[in-house]
Amino acid sequence: MTSIGVIGAGSWGTALALLLYHNGHKVTLWSALEDEVTLLRTKRENPDKLPGVKLPEDMPVTSDLNEAVEGMDMLVLAVPSPFVRSTAQRMKTLVSQDQVIVNVAKGIEEASLMTLSQVIQEEIPQARIAVMSGPSHAEEVGKGIPTTIVVGARSRKTAEYVQGLFMSEVFRVYTSPDVLGIELGAALKNVVALAAGIADGLGYGDNTKAALITRGIAEIARLGTAMGGKVETFAGLSGIGDLIVTCASMHSRNRRAGILIGKGSSYEEAMQEVKMVVEGVHCARAALLLAGKYQVSLPIIEQVNEVLFHGKRADEAVRDLMLRDKKIENSDIPWE
Repeated sequence: MTSIGVIGAGSWGTALALLLYHNGHKVTLWSALEDEVTLLRTKRENPDKLPGVKLPEDMPVTSDLNEAVEGMDMLVLAVPSPFVRSTAQRMKTLVSQDQVIVNVAKGIEEASLMTLSQVIQEEIPQARIAVMSGPSHAEEVGKGIPTTIVVGARSRKTAEYVQGLFMSEVFRVYTSPDVLGIELGAALKNVVALAAGIADGLGYGDNTKAALITRGIAEIARLGTAMGGKVETFAGLSGIGDLIVTCASMHSRNRRAGILIGKGSSYEEAMQEVKMVVEGVHCARAALLLAGKYQVSLPIIEQVNEVLFHGKRADEAVRDLMLRDKKIENSDIPWE
């Protein structure tokens, strides 16, 4: 039996802990919040974050990081992206040589412009790092609804090890060596999903949503390939797959926050109402800084930043997107 520590008891961490438990592994779930630990120990459920999903009575829930990290065969790091570095710093002395850490948070650190796996590797150099992403809402994974996802790692051995632990009849796992591409797709789609939600909040329709998804993946791939990701990754599960589900589903906290912003709320008010970390807000500025660094045009992401942080009206942002200079859709296709 494999011992696994899940670091972070939010909706995603809890859903993955349950999946791994049902796969026959010994799982310990950790939270930094004492109130959350007490709630999960007594109710075996988090009704605010993951209603209707019950934890088994014999799954330990703890606030003791030593208990969740030391001696584990694998660690799943599932804290929100703004807390990845601080949590990794707390873990570093507890992690053994070559212990596997799977990061499932999605984001880019604004201060350093590093991906989250790079942050973890910097803080815990002795670990073997993998990442996991794809179209996968916690609300559905927690209920055993069929889901497909991709695991990325530098070595095939690490990726296949993680694949084997997560794979089940309801959770299909692919592997990929393109860690950077997976992480960029996972992070940047949250910003585009905010735009999709804003369009919904403005009362726009399916045409607008399809345009944002299609041109959004073009922006993600443009920046991602400029940074060294592979174009095939952005056409896969952590690219267009994750973008579709995040832009279309009401499970998406980024879309829900965007709807509120489109109706006139500030991003602070929207995040307060959603009651969970809205990763796209934290990633938006970092994405724009990366666009400047790599000299890449990201018009949708640029307008999201204007609405979030500079007081621009959402309808004005849409108008400016529509009235940009004429473009060719794909400059790589030659004319006769």
